[in-house]
Amino acid sequence: MGHEAFQRAALVFTLFDTNGNGVLDAEDFDLMTERLLTVAEDSPAADRQALADSLSRYWQVLSETLDTNRDGLISPEEFRGFVLNTELFGVTAAAFAEALAVLGDPDGDGLIERPRFLSLMTAIGFEKPNIESLFNAFGPDAEDRITVGVWAEGIRDYYSPEKVGIPGDHLVPESF
Repeated sequence: MGHEAFQRAALVFTLFDTNGNGVLDAEDFDLMTERLLTVAEDSPAADRQALADSLSRYWQVLSETLDTNRDGLISPEEFRGFVLNTELFGVTAAAFAEALAVLGDPDGDGLIERPRFLSLMTAIGFEKPNIESLFNAFGPDAEDRITVGVWAEGIRDYYSPEKVGIPGDHLVPESF
């Protein structure tokens, strides 16, 4: 795993640790789901359920695969090096990518406006300057929108350890 991928994995761990207890547990994924669904109250119910299901599945795969001591907690050591394994997490990451990107498009026109993108990414816990930089890296159109497909691909790339110099690298703070 390259340096960029290692930094992305470390950042993902801190963001998923939504309750701040230093480990990942089921409560973290419930809290993340709640935060995102609060932002996406105007999204269709099926899209909201798809996001909830994707995060539930994400926790299930993590806990079944990485919780080596079966204590219901994922330590940074258990997490590191495995979460970016596309063989283990590719399908799970792809489902999350699609579900999150679709939440950015409540009107179903295939486009995500900057304010909605900022709100969802802030709910996850990313910093505003990094979110803005990422959105700009995605190449918004003249009306300051990106496509659902571009965002979903960007999320999948973020979870791909072989990818370097990707837009998602903008999410990692320089001091991280």
